[in-house]
This record gives sequence, structure tokens and C-alpha cells, in this order.
Amino acid sequence: MDALSLAKPPRGLSLRLFRRSSSGLKYNRGMSVHVSSSRSVKCAAALTFGGDDGEGYRGTVLKYPRRHVWNPYKRLGLGTDASEEEVREARNFLIQQYAGHEGSYEAIEAAYDKLLMTSFQIRKKTKMNLKSRLRKKVEESPPWFKRLLEFVEVPPLDVILRRIFLFAFMAAWSIMSSAETGPAFQLALSLGSCIYFLNDKMSNVARASITGFGALVVGWLCGSVIVPTIPSFLLKPMWTLELMTSLVCYVFLFLACTFLK
Repeated sequence: MDALSLAKPPRGLSLRLFRRSSSGLKYNRGMSVHVSSSRSVKCAAALTFGGDDGEGYRGTVLKYPRRHVWNPYKRLGLGTDASEEEVREARNFLIQQYAGHEGSYEAIEAAYDKLLMTSFQIRKKTKMNLKSRLRKKVEESPPWFKRLLEFVEVPPLDVILRRIFLFAFMAAWSIMSSAETGPAFQLALSLGSCIYFLNDKMSNVARASITGFGALVVGWLCGSVIVPTIPSFLLKPMWTLELMTSLVCYVFLFLACTFLK
């Protein structure tokens, strides 16, 4: 039998003969070497390189079968009602499976980008429609309501969250110390904070003070009316009328210093 001439295998490749058959020499790792009548050696195209653990990398690159599908949902194997999270998970899974083939990778990325852009446009359109509807409602509102809106502004979200934390802390402090003392000290601190924040926007101490005291008075009056209507079984015995009214005042002070111009 003539000697078989094979190309030098890559480093780490182990070719082991495990059986001999009439059609050729069968090697492990999925490689078959066939000896034809012309004394040439033909190797199967699908080679697997790797160690002895039975795993490795196949010589042929997998191609994504749906890479030519026009619909981006169908290309990713999803339904048209798939969520953004499902689209992202499908994209990541397919990229891992077919990253070795450039055409498949580009097709998967193109479908994902198209769905992402479509989702962004839908959210943007919905937001614009909401703003348009609100603007239309404001334009159709009575004149007194329009003048009222001139004194209101919406600050950044971080400012709102900081003010919520401050007055929530004051409310919790009042509740914890309600058995020992009343909420007078906490109310004074909250009023001072409200006036400080208003003066920072208005640049007028007198106007800020009047607005802060007005918010406190309105909150106390509303609390005096609202609290007695609350069923007693919803309140703890140590929660007095004064404490509950002060909690309502914290809400009005927060609204005044956060949303008033």
C-alpha cells in the first residue's frame, strides 16, 4: 500500500485511527480518509479540531438559514408581538450561534437595528402625540386655568426626588417622635426649607416667605378638614389630629417649593 501524504495538521490536532474498513480508513473527530483508485487522498470537508474531550471547532462555518428573509421579525424567528427584551435575547442568542459567518452576523444585526429603530420611532410618536393632546387641552382650557399654569413649572427629575426624600424624612421623623413631642419642630424645619427653595427660584425673600407660609396655612386648613373624615380604625392610637394635619402640610410644602415658579 502506498504511503498516505497528509498536510501538516495544525498544532493541537490529534489524528487517531480507531478502525479500518473496506471503504477507507476511519479517523476520530469526524474525519474520514478515503483512498481512491488514483492513489489520491480525499478528506471530508467537515473536520473537527480539538483535544481529547470530544469538543472542538468544526472546519465548516454555520450559515444562518433565515439571513435572506426580508421581515426582521421572521428573520430573528420572532412573532410581530415580541417585546424589546425578547428581540434582544433572540439577537444575542443568534449572534453567539452564527458569529463565525460574516453574512449571517450582518443579517442578524440589520434585523435587530431595524426593530430597535421601529420601537424608538413608536415611542417618540406616542410621546409627541401625548404632548400634542396636552397642549390642545391647555389651549382649550378657560383663561383662569391658563393664568394658573403660568405660575407652575416642572423641575428635573433629580430635583423632584431630592425634595420627596426631604419631606418624607420629615414626615417619618414626626411619626417616630409623635409619642414624645409634637411635630412643631419638624414643621418649622420644613417651612424653612420650603422658603429657601422658593427664594432660590424667585430671588425674592419676601415673596418666598409669603408663598411658603401660604402653603403651610392652606395645608393645615385642608388637613383639618380631611383628617377627621378618615375612619379611626385606619389610624393608630398615637396618631393625633395634629400629627395627621402636619403630614398634609408636608405635602403642600413639597408641592409649593417644587412646582411653583
